[in-house]
Amino acid sequence: MSSYYVNKNVQTNGDHEVHTTGCNFMPAESNRIYLGEFSTCAPAVTAAKRYYSQVNGCYYCSLSCHTQ
Repeated sequence: MSSYYVNKNVQTNGDHEVHTTGCNFMPAESNRIYLGEFSTCAPAVTAAKRYYSQVNGCYYCSLSCHTQ
C-alpha cells in the first residue's frame, strides 16, 4: 500500500496530478490533499475526482494512471 496525494495546483493542461509518497515531483505539503492508502493508483485517481473533475496520474510515480 502506498500513500497518495492530489496536487491542489492545476497543470497547464487543466489536470490535477496524483502522486505517491517519495515522488520527486510531489507538491509541497500546503499544495496537496491526502487521498489515502491504496494498492494501485486507480482508486487514488477515483478519490481525487471527489475534489477535481480533471485528474491524471503522475507520469513518474503513477504511470499506469497517466494519460496523454
